[in-house]
Amino acid sequence: MTVQARGHLTLSQFLKAKRAAISPEDVGLASAIRFRRVPGLRREEVAQLAGMSVDYYTRLEQGRMIHASDNVLSSIARALMLSPTEEEYLYSIARTTSAHKPASREEAVSPETQLLLDSINHIPALILGRRTDVLAWNALGTALFTDFSKIKPEHRNLARMMFLEPYLRQLYTDWEDMAIGFVARLRRDVTLYLDDPRLDALVEELTRLDADFRRWWNQHGVRTMTSGHKRMNHPIVGELILDWQILQVLSAPEQIIVAYTAPPGSITWQKFETLAKWWATQPAANHQDESAQAAEIVS
Repeated sequence: MTVQARGHLTLSQFLKAKRAAISPEDVGLASAIRFRRVPGLRREEVAQLAGMSVDYYTRLEQGRMIHASDNVLSSIARALMLSPTEEEYLYSIARTTSAHKPASREEAVSPETQLLLDSINHIPALILGRRTDVLAWNALGTALFTDFSKIKPEHRNLARMMFLEPYLRQLYTDWEDMAIGFVARLRRDVTLYLDDPRLDALVEELTRLDADFRRWWNQHGVRTMTSGHKRMNHPIVGELILDWQILQVLSAPEQIIVAYTAPPGSITWQKFETLAKWWATQPAANHQDESAQAAEIVS
């Protein structure tokens, strides 16, 4: 499939998913149709709300419209009650046939960035690349999640682990919310990198193997997350209440640093110190299976 065809397909799928999620009552239309063949709005209703012909909107949704003006896209966004993030995404996929990024060479963390990461020894931190590949980590990041060095490079992907590794499902108290966020991140990456075979393979694998991913992927959810809060139930130190934020590596714009923090002196901060001490005692092994040994050390 050509890049242009994939861009049109993504736009078509997004529009269909968004109108299927809205009822006529949501947008002030009294439905005179008792039995509807499709959930949500019909194409005619979207066209009516957007102030355009049914034929024009249909051609756009079916991928037969090459260009759409900003005014048209803005009208559709209002008709479908898109959030600001969703509207930005709509503009992105409508322009993606001419503005997509080619899949670049394999990513590598620079020595300077790795040194910075290693110098952050009091909070967990990871560096993620395209597709949420885990490119680098510090010692506390390993203690918090798992020993990434023991994972095959092709499987060292946080989105993949989020859905296919039972350990991470158990680690996150708010797993569902975090997992949906990763789906949204992959959806964005697919829009940016239309010709990345490894990204396509990742989405195909997760769609095939995990029902949760498959359901959320088909909903075409879009949101931007750069910071937030999360709770974890760590097998070594118990409950952790964390803040997290994303920092972009300007020398490598496709890479981000994800840092996990807690207020100094808080219980979670103290548990970071416990995790660091525990990790320093561990042999080079699969640490996520050493809960019993760690419990003895911590006590």
